[in-house]
Amino acid sequence: MAHHASAQKRIRQSERRRLHNRYYAKTTRNAIRSLRNTTDKAAAETQAPKVYAMIDKLAKIGVIHKNKAANLKSGLAVYINKLS
Repeated sequence: MAHHASAQKRIRQSERRRLHNRYYAKTTRNAIRSLRNTTDKAAAETQAPKVYAMIDKLAKIGVIHKNKAANLKSGLAVYINKLS
């Protein structure tokens, strides 16, 4: 257990941030999953910018690495282009 007020505050902050990051990461994963389950190209193309924005935001705030964000977006673009 932390003995200093600053350490206790750090524990509270890190827990709050962990829950915040977990919520947004899970929401983005669900959006990616729903995009990958889409078989209609037009629907996927309209859904893609929103998912890309979610991925970019995660990378910007440091929840995921910027290269992981780029790889996710690239994979989604490949999937969308393969749809007919």
